Amino acid sequence: MVMSVVSPRRSIRDTLFQSVGGYSGQQKKCSNECYEEEGTVELVQIGAERTKNVLILMSDTGGGHRASAEAIRDAFRMEFGDDYRVVIKDVWKEYAGWPLNDMERSYKFMVKYGQLWKVAFFSTSPRWIHCLYLAAMANIYAKEVEAGLMEYKPDIIISVHPLMQHIPLWVLKWQGLQKKVIFVTIITDLNTCHPTWFHHGVTRCYCPSEEVAKRALLDGLDSSQTRVFGLPIRPSFCRAIISKDELREELDMDLQLPAVLLMGGGEGMGPVKKTAKALGEALFSEEFGKPIGQIVIICGRNKSLASTLESIKWKVPVKIRGFETQMEKWMGACDCIITKAGPGTIAEALIRGLPIILNDFIPGQEVGNIPYVVDNGAGVFSNSPKKSAKLVAEWFSSKTEELKKMSENALKLAQPEAVFNIVRDINDLTCSRGPLTSIPYPLTSSFSYPI
Repeated sequence: MVMSVVSPRRSIRDTLFQSVGGYSGQQKKCSNECYEEEGTVELVQIGAERTKNVLILMSDTGGGHRASAEAIRDAFRMEFGDDYRVVIKDVWKEYAGWPLNDMERSYKFMVKYGQLWKVAFFSTSPRWIHCLYLAAMANIYAKEVEAGLMEYKPDIIISVHPLMQHIPLWVLKWQGLQKKVIFVTIITDLNTCHPTWFHHGVTRCYCPSEEVAKRALLDGLDSSQTRVFGLPIRPSFCRAIISKDELREELDMDLQLPAVLLMGGGEGMGPVKKTAKALGEALFSEEFGKPIGQIVIICGRNKSLASTLESIKWKVPVKIRGFETQMEKWMGACDCIITKAGPGTIAEALIRGLPIILNDFIPGQEVGNIPYVVDNGAGVFSNSPKKSAKLVAEWFSSKTEELKKMSENALKLAQPEAVFNIVRDINDLTCSRGPLTSIPYPLTSSFSYPI
């Protein structure tokens, strides 16, 4: 029996989507709802299933892991309201010691010097090497990581980082909780990925592409453990798109000129400055004495880059932005994009139907993203700023049909429902296990992993 003080609220998802006519699938739930809001109390009958705790494990080694984690959190909220309580944590940074708690700084240093990261990536690829390393880390820090995990008493653990599988799964094994806690991995690399992503003990491994799924099977995962839904992208990218003209008016852009979006990820990496200057020259017609296109430059957290670009006298309309939280609007207002081969940016650009010029990549995990885009006809690779700028100028003048065709191919490759499909599948896994009761989380008196 349910007793309500006032009428039930609308779901979060309905509230967010009603004005834009976005995603309209049916919510699937396996428990009665219990809401506590201002002026509202709904009491659910005794015995109804409790709110389930979801712990997402991530690390800020590149912006894609946090972006995927936040996308999953938001999709849970939009699909299932208060049925799930989702927490995002970097347990390495908060609970472990060096080198685990220093991964973010170490990663940024190594990718700054590409060859250094390349050596690290491939030298740790053999299973015996990374398993030995992780076993050693488990011996040193497992108790601390265990305390971090147990603090949140998760019913579901989601890893969106390649180093967040092994030690947490060992902790669950030592606690006798492997069959009680659902553990899933969401791979955030589109094509090439490090073998540490694949662990045989996961309940589910969500792969962004068929190529990654094949790698998972070759690495020993069972086909029942893998699902291919795509890369989880922020739900805002799945909403109904405001027209390009309206977006340009909102963003104070030229309504007549085609626009190219130039970016280098959250850190403003790659040849952004050189490419911006080349675009400034290529998109100005000396013959007619006027621009044939406009430029939007996203500098991310690179304030020095933004300051340098702002000091340049441009002959074409240019928008220079720092770190943006509404990329769906800037992408929706542009006609093509130049970017490094980051998986999240690629997936977002495909959803918006933007032809892509890939101009840089991180050795290792981003190498395979280039053929993923190029072989599917959704873009090209060019590490020459002048060639990239020349191609954009041609797309905006004599090769408009080529631009249109690449846009169509990008939309065919896009998987805008990926984030919703993932959380629905996790919900199905939860429902298939029946009503959840409180899982006991006693801390073990000792923890050791034999190397």
